[in-house]
Amino acid sequence: MKSSMFGTRAGAVLLAGTMLAGVPAIAQTVPPQAGDPAPVAAPVVRPIKTLRVEGSQRIEPETVLSYTKLRSGQSYTNETLDQAIRDLYASDLFAEVSIAGAETGDIVLRIRENPIINRVILEGNKRIKSDKITKEIKLAPRQVFSRTAVRQDVARIVELYRRQGRFGAVVEPKMVSLDQNRVDIVFEIAEGPKSKVRQINVIGNEVFSDDEIRGQMATKQARFFRLLSSATSYDQDRLAYDQQKLRQFYLTEGYADFRVTSAVAELTPDKKDFIITYVVEEGPRYKFGDVTVDSQIRDFDNNKLAASLPLKKGDWYNAKLVEDAIDTLSQSAGLFGYAFTEVNPEYQRDKDTLTMGINFNIAEAKRTYIERVEIAGNTQTQDKVIRREIRLAEGDAFNTFQVKRSQDRINSLGYFQDKLEIKQTPGSSPDRVILETTVEEKSTGELTLSAGFSSLERFIVQASITQRNFRGKGQELRASVNYSSYSKSVELGFTEPYLFDKNIAIGGDVFRRDYNAFNFNGNSRQTTYSQVSTGFQLRAGVPLTEYWSLSGRYGLSYDEVGLDQATYFTNGVCDPLKAGRYLCEATGNRWTSSVGFSLIYDSLNSRLRPTAGQRVSLSGDFAGLGGDVKYLRARIEGSKFWGLGSGFVFSVLGEGGYIHALEDSRGPGVDPVRITDRFYLGEPQFRGFDIRGVGPRVQRIPFTTDATTGRQILVTDRNQIVDDALGGKAYYLGRAELEIPLGSGARELGLRPSIYAQIGGLFGITRPLPTANFPSITDAQGNVTVLPLTTPVLDSSGRQLYLVSGQDTTNAGAVTTCAIGYSAVGGGTCAGTSTNSIFSTSIAPFSEQFLGDSARPRLSVGIGVNWNSPFGPLRIDVARALMSQPGDDKKLVTFNVGTQF
Repeated sequence: MKSSMFGTRAGAVLLAGTMLAGVPAIAQTVPPQAGDPAPVAAPVVRPIKTLRVEGSQRIEPETVLSYTKLRSGQSYTNETLDQAIRDLYASDLFAEVSIAGAETGDIVLRIRENPIINRVILEGNKRIKSDKITKEIKLAPRQVFSRTAVRQDVARIVELYRRQGRFGAVVEPKMVSLDQNRVDIVFEIAEGPKSKVRQINVIGNEVFSDDEIRGQMATKQARFFRLLSSATSYDQDRLAYDQQKLRQFYLTEGYADFRVTSAVAELTPDKKDFIITYVVEEGPRYKFGDVTVDSQIRDFDNNKLAASLPLKKGDWYNAKLVEDAIDTLSQSAGLFGYAFTEVNPEYQRDKDTLTMGINFNIAEAKRTYIERVEIAGNTQTQDKVIRREIRLAEGDAFNTFQVKRSQDRINSLGYFQDKLEIKQTPGSSPDRVILETTVEEKSTGELTLSAGFSSLERFIVQASITQRNFRGKGQELRASVNYSSYSKSVELGFTEPYLFDKNIAIGGDVFRRDYNAFNFNGNSRQTTYSQVSTGFQLRAGVPLTEYWSLSGRYGLSYDEVGLDQATYFTNGVCDPLKAGRYLCEATGNRWTSSVGFSLIYDSLNSRLRPTAGQRVSLSGDFAGLGGDVKYLRARIEGSKFWGLGSGFVFSVLGEGGYIHALEDSRGPGVDPVRITDRFYLGEPQFRGFDIRGVGPRVQRIPFTTDATTGRQILVTDRNQIVDDALGGKAYYLGRAELEIPLGSGARELGLRPSIYAQIGGLFGITRPLPTANFPSITDAQGNVTVLPLTTPVLDSSGRQLYLVSGQDTTNAGAVTTCAIGYSAVGGGTCAGTSTNSIFSTSIAPFSEQFLGDSARPRLSVGIGVNWNSPFGPLRIDVARALMSQPGDDKKLVTFNVGTQF
């Protein structure tokens, strides 16, 4: 297409230098007269007899004349005509201008209009998209072409590339002439390489090394290990920012006289790189002198305020501590109701003793009261939903702590964009303040239709809809359906946080959950027992204080626990040899009616992504208000978060629980707490261990024959061992985690990496009785061989079954209840004389071991990454178990995609 478009370009293109050349001067001059010195000729003045325009096409002649001062009947000189030419060129409407008839007074303005732009074409731009350049330039189709506009657009395009660090970019404009006085404007762009910062030189530094100073800068030197970093590109704004960063660094180290005397960025001759040179004067290092507070507010004790500040006499001067002290004094004044308190530090520099005394002068102020609370920006959320989270009302005394608490509570709702701030503005009088809360709503409705793969449940299909701000009243409505190979569930829920506009929360859920427990035999994942739970739960909660709240709940569920009869049953009943005593004991259907409470202390600054504060929860549940299950269960959870600055967040979390059965009627060797009611520990909450990989378990280890000695030995391959987790009655779990900040680009992608260490344990159940006692024989050398266990097979009526002898020519191999002969009907008349063999099954011998019931700690360390990916939330963990107990299942890498984690 380009070849056809520009096929005639060779003869029509005007080079940029020609196109952008200066305007040619056309002037009428009078030759000098002979003689020395030359006399000054008087200007010739003539009247304009006639005045007309030639060559105009689009522009009316009257419009052309309007750009000049020439008029019929008026007098003119050569200078007047020269000025007219200059005026016409200045209009940028004409490509050529000349004047004829200057000698006779019949003036003719001969013009050639500038062409109309047909298209503006960009060539060679790869790093900047065409639409972005088009927005910046002024030339556009159907506009009048002018050389001035071309020059300006070239400068704009070059500036765009310079903003991206491409200082070697060259833009060459060309014009392709078309018919009907039209042109195509072509900007041929040579983008050039991105200009990097090759070297950063520092001159004048003696205390800190060049590397230490460069480490404080946002700009970095281009090195191979920074290939993906944008900090190595030259940016003039970043250069000024780095100077400020250097000054802040030195001021925090005590160098109060530090200054950057010059900062020069030089482009290398090849225009590929920059060399930046800073010249600095460090000056002497100061210590804090006397730190005093002079308050004009009578409520304050100056000495106590000074003692509470982080500045101490004799410590090295630190400008950051001075800023912190100002904030501390302002907040202290705010706690007493002074909203607009001015804190002015007065510096007392002593260059002889190198000390910096500081007197914080707190200006006199009046106690401030809330005039009104204004809320703006909420289009869906009702005013009362926001207002009920604000801890101050009209007429209350101003309090900075309550303002901060209100801000945290509004952010915790999750209805608005982050970084919400409540601003204080002066009211109608000096003792009045207005609290302005401007919110920016975000979507609170979530519709999820996803399919994914989980290391826990293999393929997963999930559909859910949630509205966390239903009807703008802060209500939560949710429904979800989940399906995978090992679990299925349907749940509906509703929560009203303020019942009848009172601070009482109520809610309820109805559910049906179908869960299949499993174990691993080799690399095969096998279902053990299935549990189908159907029921509902009602909840209610009230606040006790600002931070304490109390909630209660009642739940009723019907559990159906069963085993696959074809796999685990013999003669119509659960066979411990196939399933294990502990699984056979778990089967059955039962009702669970329970009531519980939770006492919660919560001072987190955000319930979604906290960076400060703590939360403690104590909960208890009692099952036994009717139903078939009776137990007491208690749990305690706690967490604390610290914002360490620069985006680092450190957190400590701990939890523990215990369940106690209120009746013990299940016989010896059977734990009174059912297997489905116990606690379990492992992936995903305890990283470094597989799902249900921690705690009491029973392992079935088969026998094999040693190829060398021919003796019977136990299998050592973990993949051939059947491993069933039994859960525990008591557990504890703790985690220390540090969230590591990334750059703005990674934050926009939703990447949040962290490193952590976890410790935990699960224990406390009754040791199960052995499943079976296998027969054995001992040879002459004393070697013991465990034999298979044979079990006779009965029919549904409990009668022994037999296999018809092969000597019977009619029914050989058939199953019958006849010891002699054959009957097709169980218990029927036997016909024949063949002696039949007992029909039985044989169970290969195995050793059953009870492991993991220990309170000794398990310990793991790892690194994880949360990612809000386009196809659903993703978390990847790489965790290594450093301490474990016999029987624990370890796992190095875990991940979840397409489902919540």
